[in-house]
Formats: sequence, structure tokens, C-alpha cells
Amino acid sequence: MTNTLHRYGSRESLADDYIVFIMPARGINDQGALPKQRAFLEAAAKYGPVNLGDAKQGGLYRPNKSLNLFTAYFSPRKHGVTPAEMVRDLSQPGTVAAVFDNKAAYEGFIAEVKRLDLGLSVNSSAVVDDVRCACQKAGFHPHSVEYSLGFRGRMEKLPEGRVLELTTMCGHGMVSANFAQKMISMVKEGRVTPERAGQYMAKFCACGVFNPSRARRLLEQARGTS
Repeated sequence: MTNTLHRYGSRESLADDYIVFIMPARGINDQGALPKQRAFLEAAAKYGPVNLGDAKQGGLYRPNKSLNLFTAYFSPRKHGVTPAEMVRDLSQPGTVAAVFDNKAAYEGFIAEVKRLDLGLSVNSSAVVDDVRCACQKAGFHPHSVEYSLGFRGRMEKLPEGRVLELTTMCGHGMVSANFAQKMISMVKEGRVTPERAGQYMAKFCACGVFNPSRARRLLEQARGTS
């Protein structure tokens, strides 16, 4: 089970969303896991991820803890860290992740993870056919597969589909529906670019599995609707 299993959207909407996790089992193989997780992130960085995640410290896009009046209005804003900084700052074993927005990069990374053979559990979230294809090209079969059957019940109680496509990219629910709707409205009004709005939302996802590239595309589509 993974917090990225229930990303909302059609197959076409999820065609640029690929997540790969690696994690140790506490008390079983967590000793010596840190350099292996660093190797995982360093390998991911070579394939142009749109986000990287460290469940202990956050993703590439993070809130600015030193924000004040001067830094907000008179100096360049730092919106996160670089992949190299994330690798350097990784301090203890946990869950780390890489997010990609194209199938070729995802397949290349899956093949490299297979070659690295790090000895830790690897979990991937994407359209199942794409995962199977990537594994087949890398020369192995998935150990197991879990499916999301979608949302059931009183669907009228949920936010609209476009909002859900954005908020469910943070599986822990840290991107609120109201904030996603505000970003949609601000993009439509021309007050913020789709790219920047996607980055703003990514900062709230503490695991770093939010896909700002997909968010940008969804917001660009929303901008063209009434």
C-alpha cells in the first residue's frame, strides 16, 4: 500500500505521472541503508525527475522557513533545494522517492535501479500497463500489484474533478481543496503562472511525491475553461 495509489484522473490524465519509492524495513535491513538511498537519489537525478522526496525532510520544493518582509519583496525567493542538496542532507534511513513526467525517463530509471540491486524494497506508482512495460524492459516482473478502484459513495460531497486531480497528488492530504481551487482561480485571472502555482502546491507535500509538471499541465487546461 502506498500513499500515491489513489491519484485521481483518467488514464490520459495520468500519462505523465510516474513515482518510484525505495525504503528499508525497520529492524531488518535499515542498518547501512543510508548510502543505498543516496545512491538511489543520485541515480534518479540523472533522469531529470520533476520532484524528489525524503519523507524525513521534504521534497525539492519546500516552504521558506526564513521568510520575512525583506526576503518576500526585495530578494530572490528560494523555493526549495537542489537534488545534490537533498542527497547531501539525507540524514537517516526512511522513505525516499523520485517523480518523473515522461515514460522514457521512468523506464531508464527502473532499469538502473534493477542494475544497482540495492537490496531495499522498491515501490512504483503509475498506470499498471506502464509499470509492467518498464519492468519487462528491465528484465524482471513486479513482485505484486495493487489497484485503486476509485472513489465510491456520495461523490457529490467531493470537490470537482479538476481539484481532485491536484489534491490527490499529495497522498497525505496536505494540499487542501480550497488552496487548489485558489490556484486554479489565480491562474485563470493571470495572477500566477501555471508553473509557479504547481510549485506552490508542491511545497505542502512533505513526502515530495507531488508532480508539479502534471499540475502545470492541469492548470494550463483549467485556464482554457470558463
